[in-house]
Amino acid sequence: MSPTTNLLRVTDLKIAFDTARGLRTAVDGISFELAAGASLAIVGESGSGKSQTALAIIGLLADNARVDGSIVFEERELLGLPESELNRLRGSRIGFVFQDPMTALNPYLTIGMQMAEVLEQHRGASRAAALAESARMLDAMRIPAVSERLRAYPHEFSGGMRQRVLIAMALLARPRLLIADEPTTALDVSVQAQILRLIGELRRDLGTALLLITHDLGAVADTCENLFVTYAGRMVERGSTSAVLTRPAHPYTMGLLRARPRIDVARERLIPIPGTLPDDVSRLAGCAFAPRCAEAESFCLSQRPPPAPLGESRSSACFHAELLHRKE
Repeated sequence: MSPTTNLLRVTDLKIAFDTARGLRTAVDGISFELAAGASLAIVGESGSGKSQTALAIIGLLADNARVDGSIVFEERELLGLPESELNRLRGSRIGFVFQDPMTALNPYLTIGMQMAEVLEQHRGASRAAALAESARMLDAMRIPAVSERLRAYPHEFSGGMRQRVLIAMALLARPRLLIADEPTTALDVSVQAQILRLIGELRRDLGTALLLITHDLGAVADTCENLFVTYAGRMVERGSTSAVLTRPAHPYTMGLLRARPRIDVARERLIPIPGTLPDDVSRLAGCAFAPRCAEAESFCLSQRPPPAPLGESRSSACFHAELLHRKE
């Protein structure tokens, strides 16, 4: 597979859940592609469908989920794939970093046992070889006293150290794709920067593609080449990270940037986005963001805007996209 080949291709992905209040849509027609060795961040506030998209890729959605569309990984359709086949992909071809480092590790097993199991299961390695490779990976994650740490239990690690262990486990088998779901949640700001830097260094060294799920625009600037902004389970803007952050062309992206504090301003008034996410986007005929948008007109409430191309690999799902892009 050449470096420019699409490693992952998600097409018109729709995810809904059967609930006591009826069917609720979480993802409504998302499409994106990720090339081998490349990096893409999916950004949006809580409830925008980011994590559900990631879980759909590895087949770990809840039992009450209904999924439509297509997810192709290494030219193989993942939707409908038997559980046994998905198990072979998880951990070997696709690594996953869950967002809660406090609960993602087994409290009854040492770190070494949990890490070694990855290579024993997916690479057929011996226990000694698996532990030796685990030690090398922990060292790459800047964890001191590696031999002692392998014999330690999760409760003996800080939150930042646990997250490093999870990333090391996800990369142990040298997967083609690493999915990191909010990998810096609840961590100190300085630790967040260290974790993101290490993810970037290791995935480049291994040639691994990265799909980063986050609500923090600051986390993507130096980590991912491309950016995909979601709102209420729909794509609102996509493009290179630098282009989207410097010249946003969707009111939602602009709102996210205005609500983010800047280090170059001593005192500033942050501008929150008014309103809340819709309860069920499938009931909305028009733009999902229109009820919260200062630019919205009457037709925005009744017509769903198609992605408007704004140059190579750039688009914005807004009727005013070209005008907003020129303004910025």
